[in-house]
This record gives sequence, structure tokens and C-alpha cells, in this order.
Amino acid sequence: MKIILAIVLFSVIVIFHELGHFLFAKKNGICVEEFAIGIGPTIFGKQIGETKYSIKCLPFGGCCVMLGEDDDCKDPRAFGSQSALARFSVIFAGPFFNFILAFVLALFVIGFSGADPAVAGEISADSGAYEAGLREGDRIVKLDGSRIYNFREISLFNYLHKDKADVEVTYERDGKQKTVTVTRKKTEAGTYAFGISMTEDTKEGIIGTLKYSILEVRYQIKSTFLSLKYLITGRFKLNDLSGPVGIVNMIGNTYEQSIVYGIKTVVLSLLNFAIMLSANLGVMNLLPLPALDGGRLVFIILEMIRRKKVSPEKEGMVHFAGLVLLMALMVIVMANDIKNIFFI
Repeated sequence: MKIILAIVLFSVIVIFHELGHFLFAKKNGICVEEFAIGIGPTIFGKQIGETKYSIKCLPFGGCCVMLGEDDDCKDPRAFGSQSALARFSVIFAGPFFNFILAFVLALFVIGFSGADPAVAGEISADSGAYEAGLREGDRIVKLDGSRIYNFREISLFNYLHKDKADVEVTYERDGKQKTVTVTRKKTEAGTYAFGISMTEDTKEGIIGTLKYSILEVRYQIKSTFLSLKYLITGRFKLNDLSGPVGIVNMIGNTYEQSIVYGIKTVVLSLLNFAIMLSANLGVMNLLPLPALDGGRLVFIILEMIRRKKVSPEKEGMVHFAGLVLLMALMVIVMANDIKNIFFI
């Protein structure tokens, strides 16, 4: 069951990504040779106009194959024959559609289960937050000067700053803001925490649902960037990364933990997971690394600045080298997933 659920989630997210490329390619008059669901050999295909629509044998993601995407094709409808702005929009559309999908899924989740505003619930009387003057019902608006909106951002701050005691907290009460320094106290696990409990999720109207759906996407993007930052600076290790195998395991755990509460809880839990994955894929694809959409965007931006294209052969070599490195990283991460699941 966990494998089936993982395949469905992965496929929907990747297909939506490729759909962004497809729609913007068509809009810009680029010939799309094939739009496929899955990868590997074709088990079913139908030619409609200039595009072949296919279903591949391995149900993992999909692809959008454009004419002249990876070579110096002179056809006027080839990808490389279009203006830099048109090509930029086609490449950027994939990650952007991942953010759109995350937003649409968030509408369902928040519409059914409510939002998690950064409002203090019960505050322990011996906590640093209580001693600094915070009380139940206060809305936390900043942590160390960084604006927050969701209660999970407080939890995320606790997770990312386990060894920091003093935190500048700005909160709002009766329409007035006040900034205090909270000296967090250590938990039994030896990490620092505010001692603030979360309130129950609040049901929102249409405007509130739209607002918190946007904020949900913002939160997922923010947490992805922070994770990358701490990975680069060494606070997170390579062992903290999860690949497809680890994600399948997490999806399985999510299913098993939520099924006892009914199908509705399962669906909402998996949608939450899909929001995280889709936003994460959008961010990762925009990183300025070879072989990723972000790397291709870098070459287009260079072209705009220089007013001259980079040689397709040189660009292809850079992307190929990047792809080799990404595949090597995938192997390392997959081995780490297997070790964590079966040997720890």
C-alpha cells in the first residue's frame, strides 16, 4: 500500500510539473513531440496532431519532450529558436506549477481541517515564555526578527535552534505589539523550547482559507530553504537527507499512523505530505544547478545579459556533468535511506 500511495503522489506531482512546461511550450508556439506519463518503454501511445501522448511502463513521473530542447535545431518551432523570454517562461513554468499544486492542495486541507495561526495556547507557568510575559491567546509575529504566521514555524524554530536559549519574541495582544527576550528552558531531551502549546486548528472563511493556503506554501518553501542553508553550513549532515526510498517509508508511516482515525484523516495527512513534496520539488528545481530547471534558467539569464547564446554543446556538457553528479548523490542518499530503514 505504501508503494502504491508513493507512486500516486510522486506521479501526480511530477506530471503537474511537466504540465507546466507543456502548456507554456504550446502557448509559445513550441513543438512538443511527446508528453508522457511514466518513464521507460511505451506501453500505449496516441499521436494527436504533432504531439504523441504516451503511457510508459514505469509509473514514476513523466516528461515533456520539446523539439530542439537539447540540440541546435534550426526549425522555427524548436525550443532553441524562441526568444530568451519565451524559453525562460517555459522552463520556469514547471517549478511554478508545483507551487500552484501545493496551493490548490492546501485549499482542500485548510478548508476541511482549518489553519494553524501562530497563536499561543496553554503556556507552562515555569516556562521562559510565561516569565517573559506571554499569555494564552497572544499572537506570535516575529522570532529573532523573522516574521512568522503559522504555529509550525515556532516548532520549526525550536527544531533548528536546539542549542539557543535567548530568543527575541515579538507578540501581539489587543492590537498592540511588544518585543521581549524569552530565555527558553531545556527539555528532558536536552534541547531548548518555549513551553507554548498549540491551539486547536481554526476554521477559516473563504478569505482566511485563501490567505492561509498561500501562507502554507510560504511555510513549505521557507522550511526547504532553511534546510538547504543548514545542510550547506554543516548543521545538517548528508545522513539527514531522504530520497525516494525514505519518502516511501515516510508515506507508509503517515498512512499507518492516520488510518486508525479514519479515511478522512488518511486523505488529509497524505495531502499535507503532497503539499510538502510539491513545494520541495519546486524549490529544488529552481536551484541554479546544472541539469535542473534552475541551471537552465541561469544559462538563459546569461544569454539575456550577454545578448548572445551560450554554445548548445557547451551547455549540454555542463548539464550532463551535473546530471552525473546528481545521479551519484541519488545513489548515496538511497543507500542512506536503506541503512536508516533496515539497519538503525
